Amino acid sequence: MPIRTCFFDMGNVLVRFSHEKMCENVAAVCRTDLASVTQLLISNELQFQLECGKITEEEFHAAVERELECSVDPSELKVAVSDIFELNESIVPLLEELRALSVRLVLLSNTSVTHLNFIRERFEVLEYFDDLTTSFAAGALKPDSAIYEHALGRADAAPSECFFTDDIEAYVVAARAFGIHAEVYTETSLTRRQLRSLGVEISE
Repeated sequence: MPIRTCFFDMGNVLVRFSHEKMCENVAAVCRTDLASVTQLLISNELQFQLECGKITEEEFHAAVERELECSVDPSELKVAVSDIFELNESIVPLLEELRALSVRLVLLSNTSVTHLNFIRERFEVLEYFDDLTTSFAAGALKPDSAIYEHALGRADAAPSECFFTDDIEAYVVAARAFGIHAEVYTETSLTRRQLRSLGVEISE
């Protein structure tokens, strides 16, 4: 069956990012040490609670101030947490070609509302997408089945008519369990070849 819908991960596919830079930024605006920030955001999973919608941006801000014993402006914290992205420019022409072929594009990403809003404001890449599945909206992080079910509900296509690419193999494996054609993202030229092998008529 032809590919009618393509799911794209965001982090390290559409945009490159660094959790380390996020922690460094937060340490700077909170005037505290990097180890404490890393413990709170990553080891204690405060960032991932935000990404799966368990806490709001306001609750995230309150937790940072409480746990790090600091006072930080909410907008300044949002920038510190989010100014960690760089556009993967090679992906843009591929998205343009797929749109020209009337292939439906759906984001499938573990991300927070803070990061999504920042990327929307900073880059134009999300304008190519017909719909979004985000972990905070779905209430689940990849590889939980709920987020793939959420995405398929926005596909307007059967799983066998869908393609997904993600930089994390476990997330690709989980998608394949739903019958989605899924491949690990390493570089855009490889994704192009993978799509062509599935009959999508894009350039090499």
